[in-house]
Amino acid sequence: MTKYRGVFPYLVSPVDAAGKVKTAVLGRLCDDLIKAGVHGLTPLGSTGEFAYLDREQRATVVAATIEATQRRVPVVAGVASANTADAVAQAVAYQKAGADGILAILEAYFPVKDDGVEAYFRAIADAVDIPVGLYTNPQFQRSDLSLDVIARLAKHPRIVFVKDASTNTGRLLSIINRSGGDIDVFSASSHIPVAVMMIGGAGWLAGPACIIPRQSVALYDLCREKRWDEAMELQRKLWRINEAFARFNLAACIKAGLQIQGYDVGDPLPPQAALTADERKVVENTLRDMGAL
Repeated sequence: MTKYRGVFPYLVSPVDAAGKVKTAVLGRLCDDLIKAGVHGLTPLGSTGEFAYLDREQRATVVAATIEATQRRVPVVAGVASANTADAVAQAVAYQKAGADGILAILEAYFPVKDDGVEAYFRAIADAVDIPVGLYTNPQFQRSDLSLDVIARLAKHPRIVFVKDASTNTGRLLSIINRSGGDIDVFSASSHIPVAVMMIGGAGWLAGPACIIPRQSVALYDLCREKRWDEAMELQRKLWRINEAFARFNLAACIKAGLQIQGYDVGDPLPPQAALTADERKVVENTLRDMGAL
């Protein structure tokens, strides 16, 4: 089964006021990110506002991403639902559309016990023939993936990586130790990627890579070459992006940054609000300091 490595930007979902996906804008963004050296693309991650899109919009975002990449990099599509049958249907549809992998997310209104969590992810992986990644973010999820569940799911032949957004690097090390190499660990933007790479991480899936792709790839390359002092110097500089985003809505920040860079991606989907003029200025100044304008 394919193993993924590197920087996978969480793509925004450009949607106009009428609810139509701006496929041309998304295609241009995908093309530019690939030219900047990213290793893959992830539509319908957190930055892609999956929780605010309907089924047709989600399918359109995935299809437009696949078409834009032209097989130059893998597309790992986000699948999210509170309903197992619906999640399985999404995964099957995205594989049929040409997705190279699935990033599985569990949405939950009522808390779900470990057995139910495990069954949800296992059902998705059983239904497809492409690699599956687990996404865990206890800040936003009612039912998290425990270490025991991750260790058991890591034995599944198609579950090949986990993206953990717990902000707990020690938890990542526990996953690496307990899985015995059966599953790769990807960082989230809430982590310091260099630290995750130092303990054996495979890369990161994150929204900020949409607006600083070249810098993100350069950081990954330094980590792969074990040039840790240089990597930490760059990491400290890039961390200002994460500090800015921690103050505001993530999708609003990424979309504002892309608008400043010339991509007509539109505003975040309601009920989320666009950045104010002052907040937008913070993002613009940060990007300028990063050399991303």
